[in-house]
Amino acid sequence: MRLRNVTGSREVIAKSAYVVHKPEDYKGKWNEIFGNNHKIRIEIGMGKGRFIMDLARMNPDINYVGIEKYSSVLLRGIQKMEAEPLPNLYFIRMDAEEITEVFGAGEVDRIYLNFSDPWPKDRHAKRRLPSREFLHRYDGILVKNGVIEFKTDNSDLFRFALEEIEPSGWRLEKITEDLHHDEEMMKDNVMTEYEEKFSSIGNPIFKYVISR
Repeated sequence: MRLRNVTGSREVIAKSAYVVHKPEDYKGKWNEIFGNNHKIRIEIGMGKGRFIMDLARMNPDINYVGIEKYSSVLLRGIQKMEAEPLPNLYFIRMDAEEITEVFGAGEVDRIYLNFSDPWPKDRHAKRRLPSREFLHRYDGILVKNGVIEFKTDNSDLFRFALEEIEPSGWRLEKITEDLHHDEEMMKDNVMTEYEEKFSSIGNPIFKYVISR
């Protein structure tokens, strides 16, 4: 689906104090941005920002970075931050392929992948965020005991993601094929905009948690 371009979104992003404009300059020293040594957790493909803003609000002693490549979508997150600034959250507009250019080895504590683009054509498999190509990138920035949490309503993407785990040297820690009816995995669940929409019409939500 083609995203509607919002006129002026790039200009707003370029001026926003909530966006880190040259993130590669902070590789290995993101704690300078936040002014503390708290854990850093990132969401890749943050959408309009509801999920990561809720996390930042709930966990003031953890730092968060929301990554989004589409200006028109990131704009909505910025507008929410303008209404309710959160000192432990910053945004980046970038493609996830550049993640190892922005974060140093062991700099990130946890990665969230929520309702990622499924890239349904086989030739685009390596662009999928839970692919082995991306798992290799994540390996380069996560702390030793870091984890990845992945949620989707796309069963084909979830099957693909599961098949990528073992060949990439990762280990499945938790899994559910119906998150909202899994009492244990729902205990700390924070919903995204998409999750609320899809679950409200009866779509099952798939989730896994993996580690090295």
